[in-house]
Amino acid sequence: MPVGMWGRQSWPGSPLGTPFRRPKCGATLALAACALPLHADPITFYKQIAPIVYHSCAPCHRPGEPGPFPLLTYTDVRKHGAQMVPLLKRRYMPPWLPEAGYGDFQDERRLTVEQIRTIEDWVRQGAPAGSPADAPPLPKFVPGWQLGEPDLVIEATAPYQLSAGGPNQYWNFVLPLKMPGTRWVKAIEIRPGNMRAVHHANLLIDRSRSARLQEKAPGAGFPGMDLNIESDTFDPDSHFLFWKPGGIPWVEQAGMAWRADAGADLVLNVHMQPTGKPELVQPSVGLYFTDQPATKYPMLLQLEHDGALDIPAGDADFPVGDDFVTPMDLDVLAVYPHAHYLGHLLEGYATLPGGTRKWLVRIPDWDPNWQAVYRYKQPVFLPKGTVVSMRYQYDNSAANPRNPNQPPKRVRGGNEATDEMAHLWLQVLPRAVEDRRMELQEAIMRHRLEKYPGDFTSQFNLGALMLARGDNADAVTYLRGAVAARPGHVVALNTLGAALLSAGTAIEAAGFFERALQANPRYTNARYNLANALAEQKRWEQAAAAFRQVLAENPGDAGARQHLGEVLRLWGDERAEAGRLEEAAAHLRESLDFRRDDAVLHSDLGAVLARLGRFRDAVPEFEAALRIDPKLETARHNLQAARARLAQLEH
Repeated sequence: MPVGMWGRQSWPGSPLGTPFRRPKCGATLALAACALPLHADPITFYKQIAPIVYHSCAPCHRPGEPGPFPLLTYTDVRKHGAQMVPLLKRRYMPPWLPEAGYGDFQDERRLTVEQIRTIEDWVRQGAPAGSPADAPPLPKFVPGWQLGEPDLVIEATAPYQLSAGGPNQYWNFVLPLKMPGTRWVKAIEIRPGNMRAVHHANLLIDRSRSARLQEKAPGAGFPGMDLNIESDTFDPDSHFLFWKPGGIPWVEQAGMAWRADAGADLVLNVHMQPTGKPELVQPSVGLYFTDQPATKYPMLLQLEHDGALDIPAGDADFPVGDDFVTPMDLDVLAVYPHAHYLGHLLEGYATLPGGTRKWLVRIPDWDPNWQAVYRYKQPVFLPKGTVVSMRYQYDNSAANPRNPNQPPKRVRGGNEATDEMAHLWLQVLPRAVEDRRMELQEAIMRHRLEKYPGDFTSQFNLGALMLARGDNADAVTYLRGAVAARPGHVVALNTLGAALLSAGTAIEAAGFFERALQANPRYTNARYNLANALAEQKRWEQAAAAFRQVLAENPGDAGARQHLGEVLRLWGDERAEAGRLEEAAAHLRESLDFRRDDAVLHSDLGAVLARLGRFRDAVPEFEAALRIDPKLETARHNLQAARARLAQLEH
């Protein structure tokens, strides 16, 4: 990605050229709390303190959660009261980064100035208990899975061994989705495997199984703080799948479920903190299914300017920004600001077409240790033509206590924890009955290409989008640009090959699939596509060998098994070899175990059986195909022919 740098200038929309430099924040609230007068009346635990602690502290400070001590009883809170007050006044606890008044979020645990003052005064008064009759009900926490037993539980193959000390670790666990068919997921629940050691986790959907290419061995996982999932088809991220201690699993509203495909992967990106002793971390993910498919199509919209991140050592006020004009009416459902350790002031806002500003989020003192997804109580409506803005400020001075470099060093944008990032993610839902994500993605990628001419990511995504849209010529153009930017990128090579294959140039396509396999022999998608390209050229023997290797690598790939059956059928027809036709029938029948409702598959199996003279077996397959798809004329024609041939044989 090209490295650029925004100068010290006024930002668009700033009043009368106000420079994008703001004083450090954080002291004002503490001073305000101290300036308030002490409570005149006695404060007791059971009447005033317990309601605050039960709501805002106990979800993490209880057995089985990561809080270092429980805060469930009077004795617990009295013991730690003096310790709590300075942490509350500094806003370090409870961890809630967004500033009040700059976004109305669900499940806020931010304490008000009055609540902090109440706890401080209670401690000063000697922490009296008061009457248990005034006590609110003890909070009820569900043991085990918070949403009940999941429909499917996937556990990491092997635990990660976290050392006793040292820096925080970020690890990606690849979790294969081993299940028949496709299901719709209304909720997930992440169990971190070691509550003491895991700080937070993100779950990503990898339908192309590209992330596993970074593993040294299957199931081993791989390091990395930030992860991009690559796909050779249009498949934008749509949901925030996030876990943090004390968080409540999110259940999607009706029509907002996401698709889980058999054979795909889930990738769990886990942030771990050493605890002072060696720890094993083996997380698992529970999936909760619904029979209601998606009827609403949200998408994650990203503002970013990592290319402008080139922060000199000692610079305490380094600005970065990005602006995106919405191409349609959108509702914003949630926001996820993200930076690394030098981030300080993080702002996101929208300027409506009439000039009115709507705040999306403002974090005056960023701490990556407490990052989270924030969901709005009510969707934030952004009409077409709204300018969505990200304004971040970074502190690369020695005064930044979170600066990983002492003395400070020059820091650029990148994926490592010691690099920096400037991201503002929004979950948006277009206000339309139809799925308009392609249109939105195209606008996002064209905006990115304006920032970074020749950029790999935008050209690759535009190429994948055009391929999904069926615009093969433009797809090939953009994907050639992506391959030129990164000649050894296996997913780009494979996707360019797929576009060429769709455009009817199977020979050139096969060359790109072979290049992808030379770069990574474990990339099964490229081998699958190579087999299809060989079949297009009627190179039956090589195509069958390639499909057999795909099945050796992934025995549950029903599509590969079906295509192998079709190749064997065509090969057998060409050479009139009954043995190959029998093998073809066996593979097609086995594919039906995974795809019972595939009309073409039933029809193909019927055709092979008829070719073998097994008309009595062929007829039910053609009938099944027509029950599924009454308009499948090939099945209708073959059914008539098979019935006629069967009648001849019986008479």
